[in-house]
Amino acid sequence: MLLQAICIVFCGLLSVQALDNGLALTPPMGWLSWLRYGCTIDCDAKPKECISEHLIRRIADLLVSEGYVAAGYEYIIIDDCWLEKQRSAKGLMVPDRKRFPNGMKALADYVHSKGLKFGMYQDIGTKTCEGYPGLQGHELYDADTFGAWEIDYLKVDGCYANVNGMSQAYPRFGRMLNATGRPILYGCSWPFFQETNNVHSNYTAVAENCNIWRNYYDIRNNWNSVLTTMLWIGDNQKRLAPFAGPGHWNDPDMLVIGNSGLTVDQAEVQMAIWSILAAPLMMSVELEDMQPAFKRILLNRDVIAVNQDKLGKQGLRVWRSGEAGERSQLEIWHRKLSGGARALAFVNRHNHPTEVTFTHSEMKLPQKDYNIQDLFKPENQQSLKQNANLTLHIKATGVMFYKFILIQ
Repeated sequence: MLLQAICIVFCGLLSVQALDNGLALTPPMGWLSWLRYGCTIDCDAKPKECISEHLIRRIADLLVSEGYVAAGYEYIIIDDCWLEKQRSAKGLMVPDRKRFPNGMKALADYVHSKGLKFGMYQDIGTKTCEGYPGLQGHELYDADTFGAWEIDYLKVDGCYANVNGMSQAYPRFGRMLNATGRPILYGCSWPFFQETNNVHSNYTAVAENCNIWRNYYDIRNNWNSVLTTMLWIGDNQKRLAPFAGPGHWNDPDMLVIGNSGLTVDQAEVQMAIWSILAAPLMMSVELEDMQPAFKRILLNRDVIAVNQDKLGKQGLRVWRSGEAGERSQLEIWHRKLSGGARALAFVNRHNHPTEVTFTHSEMKLPQKDYNIQDLFKPENQQSLKQNANLTLHIKATGVMFYKFILIQ
């Protein structure tokens, strides 16, 4: 432990610099195990669903064969519950011997052989959220281990940790990851644990030290959870959006799309808003049973192009009807894109369809002429003159998602 103590002291003396690992220049895309599979560890009872080497290999194969890798989904990430309950006698992390019999380096090699990148999970505290060994007290050894396993992404949770110490712990561990020489995308939960404990996060510091970061509660497999997440982000966008950009992004959590909790129309809402927000696009779904309508949403190249736009500017909620908060039933979300284009999502939270007319001012569009591309139905193209308004028919709990291209 002497080596670790010396390095921790040395790392603490390093000047605090912005995270510069060259990663996440656009929001990361991939697949993460948590929402769909949670902490399922009984492989005898649920051999297809348990968190295991078999699951990751199977999903990796499907990401390739079903076209997700070609569309940009490049990470496959194991969440919590991959560890043994105890570290080794030398204090090292030990993958569950039954569920990961070949170890993590062999699994990373398999993932890499498929043209994918491999991600894992840990916790900045003494234990993970599900009670497995955490990083605290073992940071250097664990950083070196992740580097030796050749992982590409690490999600670091914040359970069983001192909230007031996170502003030091997360940057320190990020520097240790960088010191391994392995490019590892660093996902932090630091702001979420501070926000929910009435400690305002310093987002300047967060953006300097993390590639992505969670601000809000875990998303759930239902429409209300998606709406609640959207509401919180919109209400807090003035202090969140300025810190998003190439290499560092706000993360509203996983895509619920393809599970049982959303209709197709509601799935379009989440995909549109997450793209407006320049959010990570992390699926958490059984790819083998994906319904075609949901698959089309996830593989929509025009929508993905909005999410991955090189300008890297997070969009904003720019208009809403009626009263603020949950009683506001119509919303406009607006994102500036490279080349002077704009992406706008018109969301209807009502449980019935609606017709609504918007002015340029309400849409926060310069008073110009535009060609309008329907991003979910590309056959529906139209134009908008500078002296005209836009009338839309929006489905119940649905969205119209458009790209506005300036007519020169």
